[in-house]
Amino acid sequence: MGNIEIEGMEFYAYHGHFAQEQVVGNKFLVNISLETDCSRAAISDDLSDALDYQKVYLLIKDEMETKSFLLEHICNRILDRLFLEFSTIEKATIKVSKINPPMGGQIKKVSVSMTRCAK
Repeated sequence: MGNIEIEGMEFYAYHGHFAQEQVVGNKFLVNISLETDCSRAAISDDLSDALDYQKVYLLIKDEMETKSFLLEHICNRILDRLFLEFSTIEKATIKVSKINPPMGGQIKKVSVSMTRCAK
């Protein structure tokens, strides 16, 4: 078993509970950790034996372009698609952070993390 992490993905997106957030947008950071069997790729050095993390990034980018009210919903949608499209994932943990959220005070970021295991 191995662990693939893609960290610090930055997106400008239009997620948020308030109407203004869905018009003005905000900066988001996404981190993902994926547990998968890396043994074949470690021996073969062939991308076809590996979990293609460029495809994972593009899937996350696509989901970040779909508006949501809540960070929890974004996390859930991304996890749903990851397990649907990549059968080799055993466990995934995602963290989505909104930078400078409009909460009435000085807040660097707010984050939601979710973990899911294969069924």
